[in-house]
Amino acid sequence: MTMHTIVLKPGREKSLLRRHPWVFSGAILKTEGRPKVGETVGVVAANGRILGLGAFSPKSQIRVRMWTFDEETVDASFFVQKVRMAVAAREELLRTDPTLTGIRLVHGESDGLPGVIVDRYGDFLCCQFLTAGAELWKGVLVQALQEATGCRDIFERSDTDARNKEGLTKVTGVLSGQEPPEEIEMVEAGLKFGISLREGHKTGYYLDQRANRALVGAHAKGRTVLNCFAYTGGFGLHAAASGAAHVTNMDVSGPALAMSRRNLERNGLGNTPVDHLEEDVFKGLRRLRQEKRTFDLIVLDPPKFVEAKGHLTRGCRGYKDIGFQAMHLLNPGGLLFTFSCSGLVTPELFQKVTADAALDAGREAVILQFLGQSPDHPVALPVPEGNYLKGLMVQARN
Repeated sequence: MTMHTIVLKPGREKSLLRRHPWVFSGAILKTEGRPKVGETVGVVAANGRILGLGAFSPKSQIRVRMWTFDEETVDASFFVQKVRMAVAAREELLRTDPTLTGIRLVHGESDGLPGVIVDRYGDFLCCQFLTAGAELWKGVLVQALQEATGCRDIFERSDTDARNKEGLTKVTGVLSGQEPPEEIEMVEAGLKFGISLREGHKTGYYLDQRANRALVGAHAKGRTVLNCFAYTGGFGLHAAASGAAHVTNMDVSGPALAMSRRNLERNGLGNTPVDHLEEDVFKGLRRLRQEKRTFDLIVLDPPKFVEAKGHLTRGCRGYKDIGFQAMHLLNPGGLLFTFSCSGLVTPELFQKVTADAALDAGREAVILQFLGQSPDHPVALPVPEGNYLKGLMVQARN
């Protein structure tokens, strides 16, 4: 079979030579042949130099996502090997925490599988196939996952807006085995969490914040804690289990907070001093400030505020707003753990926004630690965009 070929404009091969896996539509000189959606195409420079093989996506601005830059065949065995390597790479993390039952096994470009996300919760796998190439090879990938993990129950949560950009419809449902129950129990750092694969955010939980939840717990003993955008109370549960004097979980979702209460109960912490406030965080922070409430430790872990470049200014205003309010609520010497999961917000920009919030609030503060995503969410060296989660551990000095 003759392979279709994407020919780049002169000078547009530089990023691929550095092994960055994205080919944008504006970099393409011509398409030789008529590749189908998701089909593997060859990518060549204007001078004829072969650059590698990737998946064709005619509806996306990222027209090709590279599978390989080497001389190899993209077939079923190629994906079996990629999945095996990704799963094996997590073995070290499991050795450091043998109780851990929730872990990311495949993390897109960082594991050489653009558009493929796989999280494991106990004996269930929950997957997202977000790109045309991932969709085309879905059946092969599911079988490879079964072989690599021994898991037979695999659920799909390909229900994000990323699919729309690829010209794909949103899909959820069973890929293999049985339907997941209403709640699956996951263990993290010895704590039990209820997870909803069918209704929860992302694949059910924010596994990328695992290390940061543990860090908050390590600093929570004896402190009053405000956990904003609490979702199912992960940061708050770690704080309560570590002996926080009091924890307040705030989130707009009643069902998420109900799960937080159940998580406390399943860990024998139902009688600990924990409040749940069901309200919009922007409004709730202002109300707490009006009531002159203060806290020793505050967590700001909002959803993605910046989906596209056109949203950057508005999103940064949002980060500054909640940071400004939190600075007013923080006791002298208190700790602020503040995060952004917006990939378009660079670490430098996020630090500036946080600094501006402190300045406007009249607070002197220092960064004690720069924070990021957990190690099962690695960042491929040629793909800095993979470093999407950034955070700061800040201490107020006045």
